[in-house]
Amino acid sequence: MRKITILLHGNVMLSSLAIPLDVFKAAGVFWNMLNEKEPTPFFDVKTATIDGKPVKTYFGHTIKPDVSIQDADDSDTIMIPPSDASEILEPEAVSWLIKSHERGAHIASICLGAFLLAQTGLLDTKSATTHWGYANRFRKEYPKIRVKPDQLVTDEGNLFTSGGANAGGDLALYLIAKYVGKEAAFQTARVMVMDMDRNSQAPYLMFRIEKIHGDNEVLDIQNWLEKNFNDEISVDRLADQSGMTRRTFERRFKNATGDSPLRYLQRVRIENAKQLLERGGKTFDEITYMIGYEDSSTFSRLFKKTTGLSPVQYKKKYSFKVL
Repeated sequence: MRKITILLHGNVMLSSLAIPLDVFKAAGVFWNMLNEKEPTPFFDVKTATIDGKPVKTYFGHTIKPDVSIQDADDSDTIMIPPSDASEILEPEAVSWLIKSHERGAHIASICLGAFLLAQTGLLDTKSATTHWGYANRFRKEYPKIRVKPDQLVTDEGNLFTSGGANAGGDLALYLIAKYVGKEAAFQTARVMVMDMDRNSQAPYLMFRIEKIHGDNEVLDIQNWLEKNFNDEISVDRLADQSGMTRRTFERRFKNATGDSPLRYLQRVRIENAKQLLERGGKTFDEITYMIGYEDSSTFSRLFKKTTGLSPVQYKKKYSFKVL
């Protein structure tokens, strides 16, 4: 039976702890019970803190661990749920994680837990993901890590990361498939009423606009684009409007925002199209025209390339319905 330890720390997110814990404990148990078979649990799951003392969750609940990390030296897999992105992992925890990894333990982070795992240096030069809303910060604070914000789960053989908080369940299913087999993972997903086909955070991404960069001329263009994105817009027009040459404008815009002017415009338009699809009441042809495109098929391809879903799929998945 594989031993899994979930490392608890201050400000831990309760759901990111509870979901994977329950998924691992359910594997081999609930499906068998429903089919009137003897339960055969695959995992021994425990929670641990540095000293075995309780910790407070992000929203103030008290969690009592099963053991201290000193009593979990035989862990096969260690999971790090998220807390605040500014949380500092205690030196004892950093040392324990590094030593556990050196002896062959797998280590996995959930959501902003990647910030904690990154403090060990184990993710340097590796691919990793985290909550999409913190990807840019993660990239800036840990430039040696290859950040993959679109991915829901990354697998570096013995190091794993996952996206937003509820992606802890996706990570647990992924590890069940890896450790036990796909059939066990599918059975667990079915009995827990979870999706097995989620592999990307792209549909959830919200375009986070970078405006704290100190370039006022670029900021003026950004503000204008966000109000006039449905106009007929060219880079030459924006450069003229900013009072710069096209080459200077493109360079300064990219340095300030991280995007080329046209890519920035595309992302603003896509974000507005997503909101219109979520609200409902408009056809995609109407939405295409409203955000500044004339060819709905061209924009549909761009939309799918960015979000991972076609406009029809996105609307079906995210439009608000009152039952």
